[in-house]
Order: sequence, then structure tokens, then C-alpha cells
Amino acid sequence: MNLHEYQAKQLFADYGVAVAPHRVAVSVAEAVAATGELGGERWVVKAQVHAGGRGKAGGVVVADTPSAVATAAEQLLGRRLVTAQSGPQGQPVERLLIEPASAIARELYLGMLIDRARRRVVFIGSAEGGINIEEVALLRPEAILTLPVHPVVGLQPYQGRRMGFFLGLSGEPLRQLGRLMAGLYRLFSENDATLIEINPLVVTADETLLALDGKIVLDENALPRQPALAALRDRAQEEESECRAREYDLNYVKLNGNIGCMVNGAGLAMATMDLIKLHGGEPANFLDVGGGTTAERVAAAFKLILADQGVRTILVNIFGGIVRCDLIAEGIISALRDVASEIPVVVRLEGTNAEQGRALLSASGLAVQSAADLTDAARQVVALAGNNGAK
Repeated sequence: MNLHEYQAKQLFADYGVAVAPHRVAVSVAEAVAATGELGGERWVVKAQVHAGGRGKAGGVVVADTPSAVATAAEQLLGRRLVTAQSGPQGQPVERLLIEPASAIARELYLGMLIDRARRRVVFIGSAEGGINIEEVALLRPEAILTLPVHPVVGLQPYQGRRMGFFLGLSGEPLRQLGRLMAGLYRLFSENDATLIEINPLVVTADETLLALDGKIVLDENALPRQPALAALRDRAQEEESECRAREYDLNYVKLNGNIGCMVNGAGLAMATMDLIKLHGGEPANFLDVGGGTTAERVAAAFKLILADQGVRTILVNIFGGIVRCDLIAEGIISALRDVASEIPVVVRLEGTNAEQGRALLSASGLAVQSAADLTDAARQVVALAGNNGAK
């Protein structure tokens, strides 16, 4: 789950990471009022969306007067901001973050994530902050330092010093970095984060380390034990289809192809998508209905796929272990009759009550084709999609 910048900065402040004073505005009047509350002579107006690249897309505006703040707020609020990460549909701007402009001496990058290869939380730092860190990693990997943290002993003071020396810090900023990293490590661990980024982490003219921006991603699976954080979810920033899937406890991720997929089991779903790609198609989604699903959930999953206007054909791949294939068939039949869809469906059923399931589908009179095996199923759906899986 993604947090907005203003939410990330509140967590930063709670864990001793310095941030600029700021206000959140949902109207032009609130944005103008924030300039008086914050003081100063210049302000930065930031659109709050779950997408990077806001600055290049016009979502970050520096204003020299309260009237300029008002103009920026009028232009941003209520529109959809299209960035390099948002996709062509953009993200809705419902809130703005207003803060005084900072006197910046240097811009750095500091991040944290889970390195699954190392099985460690790692800190990542670079003296080249304020720009696309992915490009730095690709073109100048020597400009990035990665520090793994041992899960038993935790972050050690020498690691803070090592990162500080790599970033070219000394004196008070170096001492601040050690405390900042300790706070971030506690934040990461106690809030079940999977990613924290500060880009840029700036050294101000008075030698203060300031988190000028902030990104936090939380582990979805840990939200039941983080109710306060779960309440911060902004559904307006998420795919509507993924929100609906969550209501039925379905694991759904929208993709850019045109072959809808419904599978039970994440591993089987990945294998199904790989086989579709192997035969020249493009999956429209990842959808795992789970091992103990019901006909109602299958119907809901099917309607979710059919709601995607780009889907031209659907592959259902079910291995009946815990789940019964006849229940899957009932759900498919119910969904197809409810939505009166003419989209061709290829079904591969194996396992518990597979023959009964295939018989139900055959007797339904619907546009459903059976497949002998998964390879056959993949070939059929790719052919039905016109051998062109891209929208």
C-alpha cells in the first residue's frame, strides 16, 4: 500500500526524521491560508498523487506570492496528473502539500528496501539525489552504496558513518545522518514497510538534513496488524478493479494485455501468464481466486475480468485440489449469463470433479471451449486474441 508524501512525512516526523513545516490543502482557499500559517516568501505547491515524476509533469510548482500559490492550486486541484509512472490515465489530484521553499546546499538520495537475495533490509544511498535513481544505478552503479542490515543485531553506528562518508558528509550533517538512519530503520521495522525513499534528502544552508520528499510503501499482508496505517489508504489513487477484487478477497493485478486470466494459485497463475507470453500473447491481468474459493467468488472474479474493455478472450486454468472444478464451472456459467458476454472463453479443468465441471460447461450453451492441457489452452486463447496480445 502506497502512502502520500504528506502521510510519509508525518511518519518521518514521528521517528525523528526532520521535515519542512507544511500544510495539506484540499481547496484554493486552504492553500492560500497555508502561506500565512507557514510564513516565508516562497512556497512549494505539490500535488499529492501515488506516482513519481511529479515535477516533470507540472505537479510541483514554486510560487513567489500567495496569488501564485492560488493559481497553482486552481490548476492542480481536480485534474488528473499524468506522469511517467502514472500511465496515460493519470492520477486524480485531491490534495496539495504546501511548504516553504528550502535553502538547499546539496541534494542526496537515501532509501530502504527488502533485498530478497540477501534476505536483509538494506539502505541505499547516493550523493546524486534529486534525479532518477534508476538511471544512476544503470549508468553509474559506483555512485550508489548498498548497506545490508543484519536482522539480529540491527543497524550499527559504523554503518551510519560509512554511509555518511560515502555521501561526502562531515561534521553536524554526518552526526545527523546516523540518527536519521536509526529512526528510519525503526520506522521500517515497526510499520511493516517494504520501501522507503527520500529523494532528495537535502543538506540545507544551515547544515540541517531535511527529508524534502518522501515515499513509503507498506506490506499489504501486514495491514491487519496495522489498523491505523490501513486507514490511510487512498482508494481514489488505486485501480478501481483492484479495489473491487479486494472486497472479494481476490488477488488481482491489472496488466496491459488483452487475454484475461483466472487461475487458482499464485504459482500456477504465473506459469499460465508465462505460457501465454511464450505463445505470443499478452495477459490482461494476474488473478488468483485462491485454493478454497466458492462459486460466488468465481463469478465475481469473472465479472472483474469482463469489466476490462481491452479483454478479447479469457483463459480459465483451474487445478482442482481443495477447490472443486464443478463449483468453478457454476461460477463461470453464472457470470457469463449475468453479463451476457460474447467474449470467447477457453477453460482447462483438472483435478477434483473436473469431468463434472467440463460437462456443466458443455451443456451450458455458452461460448466456452475446453482445452486438453495448459499448452493447448494457451495456444487457443492467443489465436482467439488475434495473435496480438497488446491493446
